[in-house]
Amino acid sequence: MASLMQRLGLKLPIVQAPMAGTSTPALAAAVTNAGGLGSIGVGATDSAGARSMVEALRGRTNGAFNVNVFCHRPATADADRERAWLSALEPVFKRYGAQAPAAIGEIYTSFLADEAMQDLLVEMRPAVVSLHFGLPSARTIGRLKSAGVILFSTATNLEEAEKAAAAGVDAIVAQGYEAGGHRGVFDPDAPDAKLGVFALTRLLVSRISLPVIAAGGIMDGAGIAAVLDLGAELAQLGTAFVGCPESNADDYYRRALFGPGAMATRMSAVISGRPARCLANRITALEDEELKGLAIPDYPITYDAGKALAAAGRAGGEGGFGAQWAGQGAPLARSLPAAELVAALARELADARGRAAA
Repeated sequence: MASLMQRLGLKLPIVQAPMAGTSTPALAAAVTNAGGLGSIGVGATDSAGARSMVEALRGRTNGAFNVNVFCHRPATADADRERAWLSALEPVFKRYGAQAPAAIGEIYTSFLADEAMQDLLVEMRPAVVSLHFGLPSARTIGRLKSAGVILFSTATNLEEAEKAAAAGVDAIVAQGYEAGGHRGVFDPDAPDAKLGVFALTRLLVSRISLPVIAAGGIMDGAGIAAVLDLGAELAQLGTAFVGCPESNADDYYRRALFGPGAMATRMSAVISGRPARCLANRITALEDEELKGLAIPDYPITYDAGKALAAAGRAGGEGGFGAQWAGQGAPLARSLPAAELVAALARELADARGRAAA
């Protein structure tokens, strides 16, 4: 059977993580053209926005790329929780000369309920569609596979990987607790084993008969070599690409990534309503201040408030209320064009393998 690299026509075992809001068609195309698998995230847009992104990406590359979707359970509104959340944030908005929103709501539609997005991806047939937060219906999976799409699913534990394998996906992204961005747990209310990438990769390789893609804290060729030695077929890197000029990270995000705060990332749900690893900043500090002890509204309702606060802060010269996703490997980030970074990763991987063979 052909390997995942062969099926996708990759020259390198490198996947650029689909960081919604940060990855761009230019970044994904640069990674694909350099021999890896570039990715875009469409969980924060609608089908029209996704079509525009896919078309822009296809205009820059003839190679394979990945489109990531969010399969979270649709939000349940709770007026009391949302009112309490906004009331607690009102003094913070006022510090920056702004008013808290009168109400917040479900700003993103889950792929589970977004028939227009499902139809679009069946029509446009990207090489890969990756699933985060869970799995769509058997019908949707069948339609994508019938269209020739290779399916990846994030798993943070063995049970999630087994469910994804049973559903018919083609590969499992083993997301270690080190990983930046949203934790891909299927059920955010269930206990999280918080498995690291090494333990999770070995567990899934030994128990699941599907290719495993290791993700979490991998920043250089030595890290890629380590997870490949553990049995992963590919390594997924996200934070490593945030510093690339092609990413959509703003100046506040870049300064924070390359500052001392990168040494201690934080898992927090106060930004969006679901746990996500990020750089500790002004919005995560609210978890121990104004928002301490409050019940968090559902994802992505919480994100509606977070985005409004980030905009108010930026207007007042404070960029620390943004979603600055980063994994535990953040101190190893580099500011290189994506193609140069991929080339550096390839050299480092070859060096690591050479040392191992010596």
